Amino acid sequence: MGEGLLEGKVAVVTGASRGIGAAIAERLGAEGATVVLAARTAEPGGHRLPGSLAETAEAVRRAGGKALVVPTDLARAEAREHLAAEAAAAGPVEVLVHNAAVTFFEPVATFDLRRAQLMVEVQVLAALHLAQLVLPAMQERRRGWICLVSSLAARHPAMPPPERARRGGGTVYGMVKAALERLATGLAAEVYDQCIAVNAVAPARVVPTPGTRFHGLVRPGDPTQELEGPEVMAEAVAALVTADPRQLTGRVVLSTELLAELGRTPLPLAGTGA
Repeated sequence: MGEGLLEGKVAVVTGASRGIGAAIAERLGAEGATVVLAARTAEPGGHRLPGSLAETAEAVRRAGGKALVVPTDLARAEAREHLAAEAAAAGPVEVLVHNAAVTFFEPVATFDLRRAQLMVEVQVLAALHLAQLVLPAMQERRRGWICLVSSLAARHPAMPPPERARRGGGTVYGMVKAALERLATGLAAEVYDQCIAVNAVAPARVVPTPGTRFHGLVRPGDPTQELEGPEVMAEAVAALVTADPRQLTGRVVLSTELLAELGRTPLPLAGTGA
């Protein structure tokens, strides 16, 4: 295998035990990165959903990269600090991909505030904190890429609202993803002169992962539902974290639209991204 675009670079990927995060980690491994894998599920069978950091690490290595497993509860500040320290021990972190999410679907009127606080902590404050932890090394080297994984749920519902929006359930999820997108664009402006790219990217369609299946977002046997393979998001993230930081930063993009804009085709994945 030839030298990849991330050869010699350290990339941190959160939420890397399954789904989109696992696919992103494998794809960055194919570019030669040392991928620091963070999530709570370290070994197979450690969660009710399939997928683990150990399995993702195997996929990263098969793809040609190096893998460092750091089990992390991203809801805890001290765990995030430990993750950053372990990653820095492998080398200066040049890429941060924040994909981790804890998600509950319930109407606003009855939403448990403790659950809302957990969602904000894992999806938004963890992104902010990890960025703070990796930025000094990026600023010193005047080079870095931060990519935050968002969702179409961040978009405002049309009025009058469609039936799904009337039923409720996705408002808090959309709220935290919208906050994540604003963090991406604001931070991109702050570090633009330091050659650090910050972007947010979302799937254009539902990605069939253990999480989306668990929440009933994938409709088995429904030929009318358009789905997006995890390799599409993986390719979109790979494009964002290998591009010129001055040319591709401060963007909130959809995976398929970005790939069409750049003329890129997703590479097949051999691991457990789905």
